[in-house]
Amino acid sequence: MRKITWYFWSGLALLSLLWLASNPAVLAGQPNFIAWRNVLTQYSGVLGMAVMSVAMLLAMRPTPAERPLGGLDKMYRLHKWLGIAALVLSLSHWLLAQAPKWLSALGLLSGGRPRRAPLPLPEGSLQQTFISLRHTAEGVGEWAFYVAAVLMVLALLKRLPYRRFVQLHRLLPLAYLALVFHSVLLLKFDNWATPGGWLLALLMAGGSVAAILSLCRRHGGQPRTDGRIVALDYQPALKVLAVDVQLDPAWPGHKAGQFAFVTFHPGEGAHPFTLASAWQGDGRVRLLIKALGDYTAALPARLKTGDRIQLEGPYGCFTFDSARPHQIWISGGIGVTPFVARMQALAAAPAGQTIDFFHATSDYDASVMQRLSQDAAAAGVDLHLLWQPRDGYLDAERLTRSVPEWRDADIWFCGPAAFGRQLRERLLALGLPAARFHQELFDMR
Repeated sequence: MRKITWYFWSGLALLSLLWLASNPAVLAGQPNFIAWRNVLTQYSGVLGMAVMSVAMLLAMRPTPAERPLGGLDKMYRLHKWLGIAALVLSLSHWLLAQAPKWLSALGLLSGGRPRRAPLPLPEGSLQQTFISLRHTAEGVGEWAFYVAAVLMVLALLKRLPYRRFVQLHRLLPLAYLALVFHSVLLLKFDNWATPGGWLLALLMAGGSVAAILSLCRRHGGQPRTDGRIVALDYQPALKVLAVDVQLDPAWPGHKAGQFAFVTFHPGEGAHPFTLASAWQGDGRVRLLIKALGDYTAALPARLKTGDRIQLEGPYGCFTFDSARPHQIWISGGIGVTPFVARMQALAAAPAGQTIDFFHATSDYDASVMQRLSQDAAAAGVDLHLLWQPRDGYLDAERLTRSVPEWRDADIWFCGPAAFGRQLRERLLALGLPAARFHQELFDMR
């Protein structure tokens, strides 16, 4: 989280500094409201298009960016923040553009919006062409803003079914391309010859390529591999469906803790699921799917042995890479999945680490918990199983009492976001370095 927060704010700061360097007169002040409005309109437009362009690039799942950003889950969190920033900046840009008209109608601004004096430019020059298309660009940009704003707001609504979210999100590249047209023509012409203008041009060029690829249903992520369901096991007490898949030979293998985008039904789109089995080289993988929505709740009835599915991956950096001799694992509910895969990997190839594994759950199935205990024993993992109605809740104080040497350990967490946030904040307050708390941000929207 600290890494993507740093990238987010440092990126905005860099863009702001480059824009100020391109417009040094801004620091000297502006003579009136209209002049300040023009400056802020340009600034909000530049920042808005820059963050939207980066968000468009990240939506392509570029694998070279995954490790620097800490995994695709962190990349998607940054994508979400950039989308929210783009919405705020675009709204500010639109309000600034409309302000003179509204203030004139209220009688608060005399004379209305001043007319631009024509520039003495050679007929047919590029700048003259840009000026001649200003009115068109303004109209296109306004309508593209309305469409993009509605789509971005809908994307933030968790109540919107995932299928509808995917379908609506596919319209955003069209709105983005319209906003690129708007921005190219309306950015102050002299700014294109500055470092800030070069960076914006590069970002919008990359974003435009990403938008076109998105419209063609292409991306820059991992390849897709077909597979066939060979076994299904539904655990009604936990509302968890185990899906065993035999993959085609193209699957590159994966590390314990990684995930894949899985397409069971093309009309629904791909959903992210952690791979619940260690890679054995035999083409078999297992998925554990918790009923968390209408679609996942319907899968036990809709899936059958022999169905063809598709996996895209593997993704993620939640792979337990650590040189420290002691690790503490913490899972809540279906967050147990990456730890199940890791225990299978350790049973086959021990890492020589001491591991305390805390699994907290509000649901209980004796056979499932017995299998979890067997996996932990085979892997040499010290399992602390907490059934909340019987054992109460896990908090930082309980954790530190149970493992006195916790300060020397790396901590790996996968579970409900609020649970992880509370643990992390309390452990950091007790002295744990932030870099030693690893958390999967398994929220892709």
